[in-house]
Amino acid sequence: MTYAIATLTLTLMSMSAAGAFPSLGGELEVSRNIVEATDTFPALSVTSAPSGVLTRRGGNATLPCVIRRERTLAPNPKMRIKWTKLTSNFLTEVDVLAAVGKHRKSYGSFRGRVRLRGSSPADASLVIDDVALSDYGRYKCEVIDGLDDAAAVVTLDLEGVVFPYSPRLGRYRLNFGDAERACREQDGVLASPEQLRWAWREGLDWCNAGWLSDGSVRYPVTAPREPCGGRAAAPGLRGYGLRDKEADRYDAFCFTAHFKGQLYFLPHGRKLNYGEAAEACRRDGARLAKVGQVYAAWKLNGYDRCDAGWLEDGSARYPVAKPRPRCSPSAGAVRSNGFPDKKHKLYGAYCYRERA
Repeated sequence: MTYAIATLTLTLMSMSAAGAFPSLGGELEVSRNIVEATDTFPALSVTSAPSGVLTRRGGNATLPCVIRRERTLAPNPKMRIKWTKLTSNFLTEVDVLAAVGKHRKSYGSFRGRVRLRGSSPADASLVIDDVALSDYGRYKCEVIDGLDDAAAVVTLDLEGVVFPYSPRLGRYRLNFGDAERACREQDGVLASPEQLRWAWREGLDWCNAGWLSDGSVRYPVTAPREPCGGRAAAPGLRGYGLRDKEADRYDAFCFTAHFKGQLYFLPHGRKLNYGEAAEACRRDGARLAKVGQVYAAWKLNGYDRCDAGWLEDGSARYPVAKPRPRCSPSAGAVRSNGFPDKKHKLYGAYCYRERA
Protein backbone atom coordinates (compact mmCIF):
# COMPACT_ATOMS: atom_id res chain seq x y z
CA MET A 1 0.00 0.00 0.00
CA THR A 2 1.44 3.37 -1.01
CA TYR A 3 0.81 6.54 0.93
CA ALA A 4 1.36 10.10 -0.43
CA ILE A 5 1.20 13.28 1.67
CA ALA A 6 1.08 16.54 -0.23
CA THR A 7 1.11 20.05 1.24
CA LEU A 8 0.13 22.93 -0.98
CA THR A 9 0.31 26.55 0.32
CA LEU A 10 -1.07 29.38 -1.75
CA THR A 11 -0.39 32.98 -0.68
CA LEU A 12 -2.43 35.51 -2.54
CA MET A 13 -0.74 38.89 -2.33
CA SER A 14 -3.51 40.86 -3.95
CA MET A 15 -7.24 40.33 -3.49
CA SER A 16 -10.25 42.17 -4.90
CA ALA A 17 -12.04 44.62 -2.73
CA ALA A 18 -14.85 42.16 -2.15
CA GLY A 19 -12.28 39.44 -1.31
CA ALA A 20 -14.06 36.95 -3.53
CA PHE A 21 -11.50 36.60 -6.34
CA PRO A 22 -7.74 37.10 -6.63
CA SER A 23 -6.64 40.11 -8.64
CA LEU A 24 -5.43 39.07 -12.07
CA GLY A 25 -2.76 41.71 -11.89
CA GLY A 26 -1.43 40.83 -8.44
CA GLU A 27 1.51 38.66 -7.47
CA LEU A 28 0.83 34.94 -6.89
CA GLU A 29 3.27 33.01 -4.72
CA VAL A 30 3.04 29.20 -4.65
CA SER A 31 4.90 27.13 -2.08
CA ARG A 32 4.60 23.35 -2.82
CA ASN A 33 6.08 20.65 -0.57
CA ILE A 34 5.53 16.96 -1.41
CA VAL A 35 6.53 14.16 0.94
CA GLU A 36 6.10 10.53 -0.14
CA ALA A 37 6.29 7.51 2.17
CA THR A 38 6.11 4.14 0.42
CA ASP A 39 5.55 0.68 1.90
CA THR A 40 6.80 -1.79 -0.70
CA PHE A 41 4.64 -4.64 0.62
CA PRO A 42 0.88 -5.01 0.17
CA ALA A 43 -1.38 -5.52 3.18
CA LEU A 44 -1.37 -9.26 2.40
CA SER A 45 1.08 -11.33 0.38
CA VAL A 46 1.92 -15.00 -0.01
CA THR A 47 5.33 -16.35 -1.00
CA SER A 48 6.61 -19.80 -1.90
CA ALA A 49 10.33 -20.44 -1.85
CA PRO A 50 11.63 -22.62 -3.26
CA SER A 51 9.01 -22.72 -6.01
CA GLY A 52 9.77 -26.39 -6.73
CA VAL A 53 10.06 -29.40 -4.42
CA LEU A 54 11.57 -32.77 -5.40
CA THR A 55 10.60 -35.97 -3.58
CA ARG A 56 10.13 -39.73 -4.01
CA ARG A 57 7.01 -41.82 -4.28
CA GLY A 58 6.07 -43.06 -0.82
CA GLY A 59 7.98 -40.25 0.89
CA ASN A 60 6.84 -36.98 2.41
CA ALA A 61 6.92 -33.51 0.85
CA THR A 62 6.44 -30.02 2.25
CA LEU A 63 5.18 -27.38 -0.19
CA PRO A 64 6.22 -23.97 1.20
CA CYS A 65 3.73 -21.15 1.70
CA VAL A 66 4.45 -18.13 3.93
CA ILE A 67 1.87 -15.47 4.75
CA ARG A 68 2.94 -11.86 5.15
CA ARG A 69 0.42 -9.44 6.67
CA GLU A 70 0.78 -5.74 7.42
CA ARG A 71 1.86 -5.38 11.05
CA THR A 72 -0.90 -2.93 11.86
CA LEU A 73 -3.60 -5.45 10.96
CA ALA A 74 -5.29 -7.18 13.87
CA PRO A 75 -5.23 -11.01 13.96
CA ASN A 76 -8.04 -12.52 11.90
CA PRO A 77 -9.34 -15.82 13.34
CA LYS A 78 -11.47 -16.27 10.20
CA MET A 79 -8.58 -16.04 7.75
CA ARG A 80 -8.98 -18.83 5.17
CA ILE A 81 -6.17 -20.96 3.72
CA LYS A 82 -6.93 -23.07 0.67
CA TRP A 83 -4.66 -25.46 -1.22
CA THR A 84 -5.65 -26.68 -4.68
CA LYS A 85 -3.91 -28.74 -7.37
CA LEU A 86 -3.87 -27.18 -10.84
CA THR A 87 -4.82 -29.43 -13.74
CA SER A 88 -2.49 -29.71 -16.72
CA ASN A 89 -4.58 -27.27 -18.79
CA PHE A 90 -4.97 -24.80 -15.86
CA LEU A 91 -8.72 -24.58 -16.56
CA THR A 92 -9.83 -26.34 -13.38
CA GLU A 93 -8.49 -26.86 -9.88
CA VAL A 94 -8.73 -29.91 -7.61
CA ASP A 95 -9.38 -29.21 -3.94
CA VAL A 96 -6.64 -30.47 -1.63
CA LEU A 97 -7.12 -28.83 1.78
CA ALA A 98 -9.09 -25.94 3.28
CA ALA A 99 -8.49 -24.38 6.70
CA VAL A 100 -10.32 -21.70 8.69
CA GLY A 101 -8.93 -21.10 12.16
CA LYS A 102 -8.43 -24.51 13.76
CA HIS A 103 -10.79 -26.27 11.35
CA ARG A 104 -9.27 -28.42 8.60
CA LYS A 105 -10.75 -30.39 5.71
CA SER A 106 -8.93 -32.48 3.10
CA TYR A 107 -10.42 -33.80 -0.11
CA GLY A 108 -10.46 -36.78 -2.46
CA SER A 109 -7.28 -38.81 -2.76
CA PHE A 110 -5.56 -36.35 -0.40
CA ARG A 111 -7.91 -37.12 2.48
CA GLY A 112 -5.89 -38.18 5.52
CA ARG A 113 -2.55 -37.54 3.76
CA VAL A 114 -2.24 -33.75 3.94
CA ARG A 115 -1.93 -31.20 6.72
CA LEU A 116 -0.67 -27.67 7.34
CA ARG A 117 2.79 -27.52 8.88
CA GLY A 118 1.84 -24.51 11.01
CA SER A 119 5.25 -23.87 12.55
CA SER A 120 4.10 -20.26 13.09
CA PRO A 121 0.94 -18.20 12.46
CA ALA A 122 2.48 -17.19 9.12
CA ASP A 123 3.29 -20.75 8.02
CA ALA A 124 0.65 -22.15 5.64
CA SER A 125 2.98 -24.81 4.13
CA LEU A 126 1.33 -28.04 3.00
CA VAL A 127 2.73 -31.40 4.14
CA ILE A 128 1.87 -34.41 1.95
CA ASP A 129 2.47 -37.89 3.40
CA ASP A 130 2.97 -41.08 1.37
CA VAL A 131 3.41 -39.20 -1.91
CA ALA A 132 1.73 -40.94 -4.87
CA LEU A 133 2.55 -40.79 -8.58
CA SER A 134 -0.61 -38.79 -9.19
CA ASP A 135 0.53 -36.10 -6.72
CA TYR A 136 3.00 -34.73 -9.27
CA GLY A 137 2.11 -31.25 -10.54
CA ARG A 138 1.49 -27.62 -9.60
CA TYR A 139 -0.25 -26.56 -6.40
CA LYS A 140 -1.74 -23.20 -5.45
CA CYS A 141 -1.70 -21.79 -1.92
CA GLU A 142 -4.42 -19.14 -1.59
CA VAL A 143 -5.02 -17.00 1.50
CA ILE A 144 -8.21 -14.97 1.99
CA ASP A 145 -8.03 -12.36 4.74
CA GLY A 146 -11.21 -10.31 4.85
CA LEU A 147 -11.36 -8.37 1.58
CA ASP A 148 -7.75 -9.18 0.70
CA ASP A 149 -6.50 -12.32 -0.97
CA ALA A 150 -3.15 -13.53 -2.28
CA ALA A 151 -1.80 -16.72 -3.82
CA ALA A 152 1.42 -18.48 -4.80
CA VAL A 153 2.14 -21.56 -6.92
CA VAL A 154 4.64 -24.32 -6.16
CA THR A 155 5.55 -27.44 -8.18
CA LEU A 156 5.91 -30.94 -6.76
CA ASP A 157 8.35 -33.08 -8.78
CA LEU A 158 9.06 -36.78 -8.37
CA GLU A 159 12.22 -38.71 -9.12
CA GLY A 160 11.20 -41.18 -11.78
CA VAL A 161 11.38 -42.44 -15.35
CA VAL A 162 9.26 -42.05 -18.48
CA PHE A 163 8.69 -45.13 -20.62
CA PRO A 164 6.73 -45.78 -23.83
CA TYR A 165 4.01 -48.41 -23.78
CA SER A 166 1.89 -50.18 -26.36
CA PRO A 167 -0.29 -53.23 -25.62
CA ARG A 168 -0.22 -56.77 -26.98
CA LEU A 169 -2.55 -55.78 -29.84
CA GLY A 170 0.13 -53.54 -31.32
CA ARG A 171 0.90 -49.86 -31.80
CA TYR A 172 -1.71 -47.11 -31.97
CA ARG A 173 -4.56 -49.02 -30.30
CA LEU A 174 -5.22 -46.79 -27.27
CA ASN A 175 -7.57 -43.86 -26.89
CA PHE A 176 -6.90 -41.47 -24.01
CA GLY A 177 -8.85 -43.47 -21.42
CA ASP A 178 -7.20 -46.71 -22.56
CA ALA A 179 -3.79 -45.06 -22.25
CA GLU A 180 -4.52 -43.89 -18.69
CA ARG A 181 -5.62 -47.40 -17.75
CA ALA A 182 -2.62 -49.05 -19.43
CA CYS A 183 -0.19 -46.87 -17.46
CA ARG A 184 -1.97 -47.62 -14.17
CA GLU A 185 -1.83 -51.34 -14.88
CA GLN A 186 1.94 -51.06 -15.42
CA ASP A 187 2.52 -49.19 -12.12
CA GLY A 188 2.55 -45.74 -13.67
CA VAL A 189 0.53 -42.72 -14.73
CA LEU A 190 0.40 -40.86 -18.02
CA ALA A 191 3.48 -38.66 -18.24
CA SER A 192 3.14 -34.89 -18.39
CA PRO A 193 4.62 -32.84 -21.27
CA GLU A 194 7.26 -31.56 -18.83
CA GLN A 195 8.22 -35.10 -17.83
CA LEU A 196 8.52 -36.17 -21.48
CA ARG A 197 10.70 -33.15 -22.22
CA TRP A 198 12.93 -34.05 -19.28
CA ALA A 199 13.16 -37.66 -20.56
CA TRP A 200 14.05 -36.43 -24.05
CA ARG A 201 16.86 -34.32 -22.60
CA GLU A 202 18.04 -37.46 -20.80
CA GLY A 203 18.23 -39.26 -24.16
CA LEU A 204 14.81 -40.86 -24.71
CA ASP A 205 14.37 -41.48 -28.44
CA TRP A 206 11.10 -43.07 -29.58
CA CYS A 207 9.42 -42.85 -32.96
CA ASN A 208 5.88 -43.89 -31.95
CA ALA A 209 3.55 -41.10 -30.85
CA GLY A 210 1.91 -41.43 -27.45
CA TRP A 211 -0.69 -39.78 -25.24
CA LEU A 212 0.35 -37.42 -22.44
CA SER A 213 -1.59 -36.36 -19.36
CA ASP A 214 -2.86 -33.11 -20.88
CA GLY A 215 -4.50 -34.92 -23.81
CA SER A 216 -1.77 -34.03 -26.27
CA VAL A 217 0.14 -36.54 -28.42
CA ARG A 218 3.92 -36.29 -28.90
CA TYR A 219 7.10 -38.29 -29.37
CA PRO A 220 10.77 -37.55 -28.56
CA VAL A 221 13.51 -37.71 -31.19
CA THR A 222 17.19 -37.34 -30.34
CA ALA A 223 18.54 -38.84 -33.60
CA PRO A 224 16.58 -37.48 -36.62
CA ARG A 225 15.86 -40.11 -39.28
CA GLU A 226 13.43 -40.76 -42.10
CA PRO A 227 10.71 -42.66 -40.20
CA CYS A 228 10.71 -40.00 -37.46
CA GLY A 229 10.00 -36.76 -39.31
CA GLY A 230 12.97 -36.83 -41.68
CA ARG A 231 16.72 -36.44 -41.40
CA ALA A 232 16.59 -32.68 -41.96
CA ALA A 233 14.38 -32.06 -38.92
CA ALA A 234 16.07 -30.95 -35.71
CA PRO A 235 16.02 -33.16 -32.60
CA GLY A 236 13.15 -32.39 -30.28
CA LEU A 237 9.63 -33.25 -29.25
CA ARG A 238 7.42 -33.81 -32.28
CA GLY A 239 3.75 -33.25 -31.58
CA TYR A 240 0.25 -33.61 -32.98
CA GLY A 241 -1.28 -31.21 -30.45
CA LEU A 242 -4.46 -31.97 -28.52
CA ARG A 243 -6.37 -34.91 -30.00
CA ASP A 244 -9.86 -36.38 -29.70
CA LYS A 245 -9.68 -38.42 -26.50
CA GLU A 246 -12.37 -40.86 -27.62
CA ALA A 247 -11.78 -41.34 -31.32
CA ASP A 248 -8.01 -41.04 -31.81
CA ARG A 249 -5.68 -43.96 -31.15
CA TYR A 250 -2.01 -43.81 -30.18
CA ASP A 251 0.46 -45.41 -27.75
CA ALA A 252 1.14 -44.04 -24.25
CA PHE A 253 4.04 -42.41 -22.47
CA CYS A 254 3.91 -43.47 -18.84
CA PHE A 255 5.73 -42.15 -15.79
CA THR A 256 6.74 -44.27 -12.80
CA ALA A 257 8.97 -43.79 -9.78
CA HIS A 258 10.66 -45.54 -6.86
CA PHE A 259 8.77 -48.48 -5.37
CA LYS A 260 8.87 -49.93 -1.87
CA GLY A 261 9.19 -53.59 -2.85
CA GLN A 262 11.85 -55.79 -4.42
CA LEU A 263 12.22 -56.64 -8.10
CA TYR A 264 14.37 -59.65 -9.00
CA PHE A 265 14.98 -62.29 -11.65
CA LEU A 266 13.91 -65.70 -10.37
CA PRO A 267 16.60 -68.31 -11.14
CA HIS A 268 15.17 -71.48 -12.63
CA GLY A 269 16.68 -74.59 -14.12
CA ARG A 270 14.64 -74.46 -17.32
CA LYS A 271 12.71 -72.10 -19.57
CA LEU A 272 9.13 -71.35 -18.55
CA ASN A 273 5.92 -70.45 -20.31
CA TYR A 274 3.85 -67.55 -19.00
CA GLY A 275 1.69 -69.59 -16.64
CA GLU A 276 4.69 -71.40 -15.17
CA ALA A 277 6.51 -68.11 -14.64
CA ALA A 278 3.51 -66.62 -12.82
CA GLU A 279 3.23 -69.72 -10.62
CA ALA A 280 6.95 -69.68 -9.84
CA CYS A 281 6.71 -66.10 -8.59
CA ARG A 282 3.65 -66.97 -6.47
CA ARG A 283 5.48 -69.89 -4.86
CA ASP A 284 8.27 -67.47 -4.00
CA GLY A 285 5.85 -65.12 -2.23
CA ALA A 286 5.79 -62.64 -5.10
CA ARG A 287 4.05 -61.95 -8.40
CA LEU A 288 5.16 -61.27 -11.96
CA ALA A 289 6.60 -57.76 -12.19
CA LYS A 290 4.97 -54.92 -14.09
CA VAL A 291 6.67 -53.05 -16.92
CA GLY A 292 6.93 -49.84 -14.89
CA GLN A 293 8.66 -51.68 -12.05
CA VAL A 294 11.34 -52.99 -14.41
CA TYR A 295 11.93 -49.49 -15.80
CA ALA A 296 12.15 -48.00 -12.30
CA ALA A 297 14.61 -50.67 -11.13
CA TRP A 298 16.72 -50.14 -14.27
CA LYS A 299 16.77 -46.32 -14.31
CA LEU A 300 16.68 -45.46 -10.62
CA ASN A 301 18.49 -48.43 -9.05
CA GLY A 302 20.85 -49.43 -11.85
CA TYR A 303 19.37 -52.94 -12.10
CA ASP A 304 21.21 -54.94 -14.76
CA ARG A 305 20.29 -58.39 -16.06
CA CYS A 306 20.85 -59.82 -19.52
CA ASP A 307 18.23 -62.57 -19.17
CA ALA A 308 14.86 -62.00 -20.81
CA GLY A 309 11.94 -62.76 -18.52
CA TRP A 310 8.14 -62.80 -18.50
CA LEU A 311 6.30 -59.79 -17.09
CA GLU A 312 2.73 -59.49 -15.86
CA ASP A 313 1.36 -58.01 -19.12
CA GLY A 314 2.64 -61.01 -21.11
CA SER A 315 5.64 -59.23 -22.57
CA ALA A 316 9.25 -60.40 -22.22
CA ARG A 317 11.92 -57.84 -21.37
CA TYR A 318 15.28 -57.39 -19.66
CA PRO A 319 17.01 -54.32 -18.13
CA VAL A 320 20.57 -53.46 -19.13
CA ALA A 321 22.33 -50.77 -17.12
CA LYS A 322 25.82 -51.57 -18.47
CA PRO A 323 25.96 -51.88 -22.29
CA ARG A 324 27.85 -54.93 -23.59
CA PRO A 325 27.89 -57.22 -26.64
CA ARG A 326 24.98 -59.64 -27.11
CA CYS A 327 23.02 -57.77 -24.44
CA SER A 328 22.69 -54.09 -25.34
CA PRO A 329 25.83 -53.07 -27.21
CA SER A 330 25.21 -49.35 -27.74
CA ALA A 331 23.37 -48.03 -24.69
CA GLY A 332 21.67 -48.95 -21.44
CA ALA A 333 18.00 -49.70 -21.96
CA VAL A 334 15.10 -51.94 -21.13
CA ARG A 335 15.11 -54.32 -24.08
CA SER A 336 11.90 -55.93 -25.27
CA ASN A 337 11.20 -59.26 -26.96
CA GLY A 338 7.62 -58.24 -27.62
CA PHE A 339 4.61 -60.32 -26.60
CA PRO A 340 5.52 -63.98 -27.28
CA ASP A 341 3.03 -66.84 -27.31
CA LYS A 342 2.29 -67.50 -23.64
CA LYS A 343 2.21 -71.26 -24.21
CA HIS A 344 5.83 -71.48 -25.28
CA LYS A 345 8.59 -72.24 -22.77
CA LEU A 346 10.86 -69.36 -23.66
CA TYR A 347 12.01 -67.32 -20.68
CA GLY A 348 12.55 -66.98 -16.98
CA ALA A 349 10.53 -64.66 -14.73
CA TYR A 350 10.91 -61.19 -13.27
CA CYS A 351 9.14 -61.16 -9.90
CA TYR A 352 8.08 -58.36 -7.60
CA ARG A 353 7.68 -58.80 -3.85
CA GLU A 354 6.14 -56.23 -1.53
CA ARG A 355 8.20 -55.30 1.51
CA ALA A 356 6.47 -55.65 4.88
